[in-house]
Amino acid sequence: MTEAFDPRALAARLYSLRRAGRQEATSAFLSPANLRQAMEAQHFLAAADGISGNAWKVTVSPQGHAVSGPLHPYAEAVSGAEIPWYPGLKFETEIAVRLGKDLPIRAGKPYSRADVVEAISAVHLGAELLISAVRESGSVSFLLFAADRLGNSGYVLGPRLDDSLVDTAGGTPLKVTHAGRTIYDGPAQHPKGDVLTWLVDYANDGLRPQTSIKAGALITTGTLSGAIELAEPGEIDILFGDARLSFSVSKT
Repeated sequence: MTEAFDPRALAARLYSLRRAGRQEATSAFLSPANLRQAMEAQHFLAAADGISGNAWKVTVSPQGHAVSGPLHPYAEAVSGAEIPWYPGLKFETEIAVRLGKDLPIRAGKPYSRADVVEAISAVHLGAELLISAVRESGSVSFLLFAADRLGNSGYVLGPRLDDSLVDTAGGTPLKVTHAGRTIYDGPAQHPKGDVLTWLVDYANDGLRPQTSIKAGALITTGTLSGAIELAEPGEIDILFGDARLSFSVSKT
């Protein structure tokens, strides 16, 4: 008899592993069978983490399905941000956008990129920290990775940028140092070229929650530096064009 998938049980196990700073192989889990089950488990994990904020990441599955996950712990650099460090923690420089109006689910004409841009009220420099309780992250089972909040382990919101950066982020000079060593120095590059690709895809996902992509939501849009492993705790300093974001990752 096939074991029935239990989203609460998966969430509890992911939560326990995350709290202990441990990882297990994909094969050790009973993975969700579909995106609906994955998002149920993610919901229970977010509840266990006590996440009540309105900050999100968006991406697309290997099958082309848009998916989101909450950013936690969330901090703003102006308040002296500090994010927990664990072995295997990775870092990404990102652009985040704040929405000034709702983008409700549409039954007819899909949202264009221009529609999404028009809904943005502010653009920020940001940094995402990532580590999954799943050793292979999403390389074996994206659904399991989606349940694990898409690997998010923290987010730091930096200074506000010119709104035009959603169009011109690619190619902008980007330098990142960690614990005094340069870990990225080159032009900013988004995996899709356009930082808004995944947000537009998510806006046009008819299966997303009715409460998603509302005015006030902060949404981060994907890496500009690739995912870089942080071998030790230490200060991170990001220089993106003329904008700077500094914070620390520290042992708990």
